[in-house]
Amino acid sequence: MNIKLETERLILREVLSTDVDKFFELDSNPNVHKYVGNKPVKDKKEVEKIIQNLQQQYAENGIARWAVIDKTNNELIGWSGIKLIREPMNNHHNFYELGYRFIERFWGKGFATETTIALVDYAFENLNTENIYAICDIENIGSKNVLEKTGLKLVEIFDHEGTAHNWFKMTKSDWLHKNQK
Repeated sequence: MNIKLETERLILREVLSTDVDKFFELDSNPNVHKYVGNKPVKDKKEVEKIIQNLQQQYAENGIARWAVIDKTNNELIGWSGIKLIREPMNNHHNFYELGYRFIERFWGKGFATETTIALVDYAFENLNTENIYAICDIENIGSKNVLEKTGLKLVEIFDHEGTAHNWFKMTKSDWLHKNQK
């Protein structure tokens, strides 16, 4: 297993082709997709393409979304990770964006917060970046709360694919200051 990060309760590792069933469970649920374009997958072939895309990102960028594994039972419960965004978004390009998505039955257990804290630390300790960003639909209060709780600051609201989204940012100096306390 190619472990990238470990937290108290979770392991984050590269997504494998054998993760198709769990990724299908995750991405076929309309509730999971409510704030991310309302486009749940219809079959496992779509999931296979998603996994291939993630593996290509690992090869090209050294980073992408990672599978989140519950240490207590080795179950894949979602994904969380950092993506290098090369195409323009909100007047930015070539920036690191963190994100997460969990199977619905694992919502509300603090996993998004736990992985986000670890991802921010990873970004500033391992990637040559001065900033980390995140976005969420303005109606996704749960994600907004996670991002604020983990120290990201809401910078602005912008239009992303026809929907208003929150744009969050944390600078390396903010992260260093936060970790000195």
